[in-house]
Amino acid sequence: MITIKFFASLKTIAEMEEKIIEVSNSISMDQLSEIISKTSPKMGEFIREKKVMISVNEEMADSDTIIHDGDEVAFLPPFSGGS
Repeated sequence: MITIKFFASLKTIAEMEEKIIEVSNSISMDQLSEIISKTSPKMGEFIREKKVMISVNEEMADSDTIIHDGDEVAFLPPFSGGS
């Protein structure tokens, strides 16, 4: 089971705050984006085009990260800083 969380404006794009998926093996970020695309095509596109920041188990991740059963994946919009 993988817990997927969407933050800030991505909740609206994904049309959900959280999603739980069952996996029997580890999956790639590309495979996860395909799974997400089935219910939220726009969110899948954002992931593939690297328009989001990705965290796996509260550590920053990238498109090469492998996701394992029990992991928590969070998608965050890009942030811009202040002064």
